[in-house]
Amino acid sequence: MIDFNIPPYVGTELDYVRQAVEGNRKICGDGPFSAKCHEWIEGRFNATKALLTTSGTAALEIAAILCDLKPGDEVILPSFTFSSTATAFQMMGAELVFVDVRPDTMNIDERKVEAAITEKTRVIVPVHYAGVACEMDALMQLADCYGLLVVEDAAQAVMSTYKGRALGTIGTFGCYSFHETKNYSMGEGGAILVNDPSYCDRAEIIREKGTNRQRFFRGQIDKYTWVDRGGSYLQSDMNAAYLWAQLEKADEINQDRLATWDFYNESLEPLCEAGRIELPFIPEGCKHNAHMFYIKVADLEERGALISHLKERGVMAVFHYIPLHSSPAGEAFGRFNGRDEFTTVESDRLVRLPLYYGMSDEDRCTVVEAILSFFE
Repeated sequence: MIDFNIPPYVGTELDYVRQAVEGNRKICGDGPFSAKCHEWIEGRFNATKALLTTSGTAALEIAAILCDLKPGDEVILPSFTFSSTATAFQMMGAELVFVDVRPDTMNIDERKVEAAITEKTRVIVPVHYAGVACEMDALMQLADCYGLLVVEDAAQAVMSTYKGRALGTIGTFGCYSFHETKNYSMGEGGAILVNDPSYCDRAEIIREKGTNRQRFFRGQIDKYTWVDRGGSYLQSDMNAAYLWAQLEKADEINQDRLATWDFYNESLEPLCEAGRIELPFIPEGCKHNAHMFYIKVADLEERGALISHLKERGVMAVFHYIPLHSSPAGEAFGRFNGRDEFTTVESDRLVRLPLYYGMSDEDRCTVVEAILSFFE
């Protein structure tokens, strides 16, 4: 069976974990390997402040706290996303306002966001699906016009750019995931990028259980204490050591994944030209990171048949999100603004293909051949 995902592994991860344990003797948060990761992210992506977290969800939760949301405030987001995008803000008492997606990218439709803005709106949350950028210029213009904050859910978008800027560095805050399903992984983990310097100190405090411990370590205060909201969001330095091995090979991993993505795209182009499937669309000015390759088939019935066909031929392919607004929690905590023109119908058509670092040419060919045989 060709797995849908195999976590990235470059070969030096365990050496660095051993160094953290035996050499550095520092395995809790913010050790030497955490510092290396922070410096790499800030330098590579021109980010103001990067802080590793225990998950991408934790990064979103820190961002939600930084937004100072209160019960009754509204947050605009797409319904086609993972539950973490919603729960981080719902936990602060915010009402979720779901907006339809663009059918070409499956990202929030920037043209439908303004109609969802009310006097209670405080935050817009663009989700860069499959590592392909949302239309950030339009969203940032809306945010400036209405005095809103922007939290980029860039969980899938490490190494992707929009008009030359790294995703996660454009909004007020950006949130990355380093889960084992992501391009770069430490098993469970994430990072928050703080792009407005005025929030940097508070982000550290929230991440450190609401204490000013980091200021104490820097010698800025003579003792530390509880000063704000917060949680236990620091990632272990052992996990950071594991991630550091992959960040050192970030370009190699990126190019390898792009090679598989390009192979799928070129090999399946005849099916697309024949009108049998749709392929991913990359808008002008956007560079993606090959986080995901998906195709769209005719409808839900054909998707089920294709997934079964691929499984019979040893290929694990999967669908993706059930739209949040149609889930029990989505109905309880939010509302869909406007008409669900594309979110549900397009999500029903989407099939994700195997894609991971180190995928062999033979396995790539097997996937393509299995798809072609279905449509023959």
